[in-house]
Amino acid sequence: MTATHSKDGGTSEVQPVAPDTQFPITSIRADKVGSSTVNLGLTDEVTLAFEGTPVQGSIVAVRTLTDSATYNQLELPSGRLAKINPGDVIIGVLGRRRALKGFVGDVPDVLHLGDRLHILNLGGVIGRCSGHHHALGGPIEAEFLGYVTGNGRPLRLSDGALAPRSDLPGSAPLVLVAGTCMNSGKTHAAVELIKQMARRGYRVAGAKLTGVACLRDTLHMADHGAVETRSFLDCGLPSTVDVTDLPDVAKALVADLNGCAPDAIILELGDGLLGGYNVESILEDEAIMRRAAALVFCASDFVGAWGGKQWLASRSIAIDVVSGSVTDSQMGIEFIEREMGLPAANALHGGDRLFRLVEERIKAWPRSE
Repeated sequence: MTATHSKDGGTSEVQPVAPDTQFPITSIRADKVGSSTVNLGLTDEVTLAFEGTPVQGSIVAVRTLTDSATYNQLELPSGRLAKINPGDVIIGVLGRRRALKGFVGDVPDVLHLGDRLHILNLGGVIGRCSGHHHALGGPIEAEFLGYVTGNGRPLRLSDGALAPRSDLPGSAPLVLVAGTCMNSGKTHAAVELIKQMARRGYRVAGAKLTGVACLRDTLHMADHGAVETRSFLDCGLPSTVDVTDLPDVAKALVADLNGCAPDAIILELGDGLLGGYNVESILEDEAIMRRAAALVFCASDFVGAWGGKQWLASRSIAIDVVSGSVTDSQMGIEFIEREMGLPAANALHGGDRLFRLVEERIKAWPRSE
């Protein structure tokens, strides 16, 4: 039998159950469950299989072996943050990450009991880290304990998830919020637009289409007035790294949100135009862009704003509003408008102007479909 840590800091033996099922299975009590598994409704008492194939989306249990001074919290399904302690048994999901200012990691080809893995993000995405930003230090290392099971088989995020769809027959106007990279101000802009619209009587929904699984951004959307929120997590994806049908995932999320009859849908594209999360595939999809009433582009500096404009123009996409930290000062706003000929508005200190610029585009959007 395998010893596990209990919630009071001691140890307890896992208890074997259902020996006649397809896989050898053991029961275990977890200390923490990552928010990336939220749609599966897991409790802290789960059963584990020791045999399976590690794929993106597999639900796994690990025991943490190390600590971290800079990246040591786990987001729970409630959205609350919990401190990760050495020895914690954590339930998370195997996935990939390609963060410019975070961790880079992948799903290993094979997994055996006791193999070393790493906590790759706040939501409990787990994989094998191959690199990280110097400011973070190394990720928390963990020991693989097994695959979480349901009905005698290993669980995956795709169980019960929304299926991708190739068409988008109709939709409320879409507002896309994209940027140069992570931490360029996209979430601030998306949330501010939702807040401003909700306060003016708009029925607004929100979604995060690209990135790595975490509830934080969609919870912010809900907190500021979104009547419904979704993310790629609802299509069974722990991240959008190497997802080849991402536009179809986006169309499934948009179609689902249209079920709540919104006046507009705010779509945040996590990460940047260039990077590992396939943002460009969304912007190059004709069906999605045909329903886009506005594009808000967030940048950290003038070169980023200029480069974003050029990159998008090469694909015949126009920026409707520039936001992000490049607009934190009046000088930045004036430079963008004078030198680049683009409207600019700061989400933190100019939310009303940001809203009005976007509202103009929504009102002008053709509603023939």
